[in-house]
Order: sequence, then structure tokens, then C-alpha cells
Amino acid sequence: MNTRFLMMLSSLLMISAGIVLTFFPQEILRLMSVENNNYLPLILQILGALYFAFGMLNWMAKANIIGGIYSRPIAIGNASHFFIGGMALLKSAADSNVIPVWIAGFIYLVLAILFGKVLFTHPASPAV
Repeated sequence: MNTRFLMMLSSLLMISAGIVLTFFPQEILRLMSVENNNYLPLILQILGALYFAFGMLNWMAKANIIGGIYSRPIAIGNASHFFIGGMALLKSAADSNVIPVWIAGFIYLVLAILFGKVLFTHPASPAV
């Protein structure tokens, strides 16, 4: 599996989320109808920094061989992030029935499946 496109897609999604969370935390809280306090914008900005940094890691690793034993920490980090995040998003979507949360959960689980495939297959293996 050619991982270049997968790494670029995940990095662009995470970098975009990181920028939005870093620079617009109050607006996000207002859209979510959450009462703003002193700590929530800070937490969202730190989350934005995390997303941005993880996205930059993926962007810088997009040319590397990823899969099997190659760049395993990057593959495990991405598979874990997207699987756990996808499950949390879908649980939240089932409770609240908000369409954007369903869409985000679906995107996360698709990326989790793709990174899981990358994690457990050798890069030279033929596509199944």
C-alpha cells in the first residue's frame, strides 16, 4: 500500500484542526453552546497544538516507508489516535445524534482501518 496519500490526508486534516483549535477556541465553544470559562479555551488551544504537531509529524514522514516494522511508532500512533478518537466520536454521536459528529466519527474510523492495515502489513506485500 502506498502510504504517501494516507499520510498527506491525515496530516492535512490534523493540521487544519490544529489551526482552528489554536486560533478560534472561543468561537468553537460558542458554536458548541458551551459556557466559556478561563480553562476551556486554554485546553482547546493545547489540543490544537497537539493536532498541529501530530499533523506535522505525519507530513514530515510522508516520504518514509511505513508499514510492518518500518516507521512502526508513527503507524501505531496514528492507528491508536484514529481508532480511539473514532470510537469516542461515534459514541458521542449515538448519544446526541448530531450529524457533524457522525461524519467526523466515520472519517476517523476509515482512517483507523487504513492505518491498521498499514500497521499490520508489510509495505512490499501485494494489495489484498
